[in-house]
Amino acid sequence: MFRMGKEEIDAVTRVINSQALFRVNNGAKECDNFEKELREKIGVDYAILMSGGTGALISALVGLGIGPGDEVIVPGYTFMATASAVLAVGAIPVLAEINESMTLDPADVEKKISSKTKAVVPVHICGFPADLDALKAICKKHGLKLLEDACQADGGSYKGKRLGSIGDAGAYSFNYFKIISAGEGGAVLTNDRKVYERALIYHDGGAAFRPYAGDLQEPVFTGSQLRVSEITGAIMREQLKKLDGILTDLRAIKAKLMESIGEGKDYRFIPSNDIKGDCGTTLAFNFDSEAKARKFAGAVEGTWLPIDSGKHVYINWDPIIEKRGGHCDAVNPYKMAENAGLALDAAGADACPKTLDILKRTVYISLHCDWDEKKISSLTESCKKALATL
Repeated sequence: MFRMGKEEIDAVTRVINSQALFRVNNGAKECDNFEKELREKIGVDYAILMSGGTGALISALVGLGIGPGDEVIVPGYTFMATASAVLAVGAIPVLAEINESMTLDPADVEKKISSKTKAVVPVHICGFPADLDALKAICKKHGLKLLEDACQADGGSYKGKRLGSIGDAGAYSFNYFKIISAGEGGAVLTNDRKVYERALIYHDGGAAFRPYAGDLQEPVFTGSQLRVSEITGAIMREQLKKLDGILTDLRAIKAKLMESIGEGKDYRFIPSNDIKGDCGTTLAFNFDSEAKARKFAGAVEGTWLPIDSGKHVYINWDPIIEKRGGHCDAVNPYKMAENAGLALDAAGADACPKTLDILKRTVYISLHCDWDEKKISSLTESCKKALATL
């Protein structure tokens, strides 16, 4: 969470004073207004505010018609939710390598496609845009759906278009660690009416009884309960107003650091698929060995290696590696008859060796949009000093 203050406090107060906390029927219309404002900001036809990024990914997959019998390609470097969302709809996640941009490697994606593949989920990890031109071309060639996991990249862009608006659907997260936040929250984004309606029905188990039910073209099915209250909607309306300012300041700080530090023979900044659209949350160095990466990280405060993040590295996804994809065998996709013959071992511990190598040789510095010149100068000097010793 970057910037939160009196505006959000006043928004919550407004909702509580209205006594209309439930968004359905007589709600304060905060959620409705946020969805409208988010659509306009991101440039999509439809947006649904819901309880989290994981729920957004699941709802989007439902919207795209993914289910048992399908394979979905996801990167081996992401929060486990990207893969667990695939299992939540009964499909099988197939892991693919990242490249040194830290995002999905299009070449390996093409290698992992089978006759059962139905979708590809690039993850804009740490606000780094994935290579969407290449991935869109692959999806078009093979007739696959493209779902952008933009949960760590709210508001970022790729070649002038906002992340989450480029694929068949996109997912945002608004939890505490994201660019804009209400503590928890997320959103589905799409330009496809069918995807929108199916995601809408799934996220609201009471869809059959809502005022909008009569406008739906899709038959109502039983869904889940991923709605949020008007308090979340009110907070997110204020956060959305701050989004572009946060991104502008983050990008300026990152650019200044990159220019001041420069590159050397033992390291480089990770390549970007669109440096202008990069969210600027993370400065990333790539070294030619893990030893040099760790030496640098040990000398500069606030640095860390993505291989050490645990939950974002596929070798730590024990429930998936051990094929515990549900609370009982009957709902475990790895045990479903419809999935017999699929790539059930595609998320094993040896699935993405290239990814592990890259993660071991990369060092991150998490940036903050409110850093002053003193902080930027101090970090620059610290990095330069450490890099000179390699």
